[in-house]
Amino acid sequence: MTATTAYWPPRHLTRNGRTRRQSTMDSEPRWLKELTTADSLRLLGSVAFGRMVFNQHALPAIRLLNHVVDDDAVIVRTHLGAAALGTVGMVVAYEADAIDAHTRLGWSVVVTGVARLVTDPDRVARYEQMLRPWVREQMVHVIRIDPEIVTGYEMLDGADF
Repeated sequence: MTATTAYWPPRHLTRNGRTRRQSTMDSEPRWLKELTTADSLRLLGSVAFGRMVFNQHALPAIRLLNHVVDDDAVIVRTHLGAAALGTVGMVVAYEADAIDAHTRLGWSVVVTGVARLVTDPDRVARYEQMLRPWVREQMVHVIRIDPEIVTGYEMLDGADF
């Protein structure tokens, strides 16, 4: 996104002789551009947190987690009592995005794959250095999601499409 495509501060519109600020509701709908797997994983790696989607007690559940992308896999750390630890061996989805609320421009990426526990001590130590926990819990487990399906979309205005 460039400064020329952003609509902040909002434009002023004249309607019936009155001037008012343009809200996001006045904006034109955005174009969706499908991203490549490489671009999707690069964008996913550019943000610090996302959402893991999984089944818990046969119902959908979502947890906010911080992550890193390493060797095209999503890496998260968790504590012993965390629901995310129960995802080991399950197919999960991991989603992250960066969307501007005012311009409605940005991107969204979803990685779908099997959550696997990382047990190699060298890799665990490496990920402990790369990924600092956000909560005051001892994060003793590392989970790796190897992408089987990667979908990414960028929302663009007409000038960028």
